[in-house]
Amino acid sequence: MPIRAVLFDVGGPIDTEEIYERLIDRDIVDALRAEGVDTSPADFAAANEWAIEVFAPNAYRAIIWRLTQGNQGVAERAYAAVSARAGERHQARGGIELREGIGALIGQLHARGLVVGLVSNQSEHVIAELERAGIGKYFAHEAIRRRRFHKPDVRAFLQVSEELGMLPGECIMVGDRVDNDIVPAKLLGMRTVLFRTGRHVRQQPRALDEVPDREVRTMDELATAIEELVGR
Repeated sequence: MPIRAVLFDVGGPIDTEEIYERLIDRDIVDALRAEGVDTSPADFAAANEWAIEVFAPNAYRAIIWRLTQGNQGVAERAYAAVSARAGERHQARGGIELREGIGALIGQLHARGLVVGLVSNQSEHVIAELERAGIGKYFAHEAIRRRRFHKPDVRAFLQVSEELGMLPGECIMVGDRVDNDIVPAKLLGMRTVLFRTGRHVRQQPRALDEVPDREVRTMDELATAIEELVGR
């Protein structure tokens, strides 16, 4: 089945989120401290690795849960405090942290006639962010505007492919997480590219059927992987 569309997660492949991740880690530590939970860098790193290893859909919630040792009240208050600072984090980092070279690659994919779509858990505001970054014009946005499901629910991927008029097998999914991106996409028969970057850079598949078709760490490798999968 020929490839007709390339779908991207936003955080990771497009948005490096380097500043954002540092800011939210700081806010988590501050929120826990306000609840009387002192967290060493080693404790935080261990909680982070645990959240990634167990395929926690929301790594931030899982980190807080681990560091509060399952104290529901403390965990909920801490996460509420972290969520309340979302606007401050967004302003502090100055918008999307566009990965160098990703705009050119997406433009090339669009120019050759491939449909470029988004499968992201981010809210509709990301469309305006991509527009400001100069690449929003390349994407089909309707699935985000009418999103009914969130990753790793396979229906999130199915909704996007249906709204693009594609079968799942006609799509490549590019994401940075084995759990939220690769596993559900493969269940539907999509080709998959894992971009190893960011918080989930060391996340590993749990079985053979979760192994991505390609793994990449650079933009050159990503371009080559997509070319190989489209050609195949």
